[in-house]
Amino acid sequence: MTAPSYELSQRFHFEAAHTLRRAEATGEVESSRRIHGHTYFAEVTLRGQPDERGMVMDLGLVRAEIAMLRDLLDHRFLDEVQGLGPATLENLCAFIARHMQAALPQLVQVRVWREASGDSCVMHLA
Repeated sequence: MTAPSYELSQRFHFEAAHTLRRAEATGEVESSRRIHGHTYFAEVTLRGQPDERGMVMDLGLVRAEIAMLRDLLDHRFLDEVQGLGPATLENLCAFIARHMQAALPQLVQVRVWREASGDSCVMHLA
């Protein structure tokens, strides 16, 4: 019998503004080019086996990493965040993964979404 696999997730949110160049065919070109903001939600997922304490990873450590990441994104103009690129959901997933992988080597998934518009992106790392 193989050992069960565990996934541990933590959600967080941040508020941020940005601009975005869109394809003419979307019909949302002008509104996207103006500075506008969103409430973004994100979730990081770790996979592994519980250690001797029964934890894949201490959630206190995960929350500490999230706090440092949120400082880079929360109440920021995303166009000016170094290393992000255009503030797409895809680029936000990749940015979060790059900033968390060293401290959270068990990271296997990053999800970013906007409740108000129903948009979501999931990045699988493993």
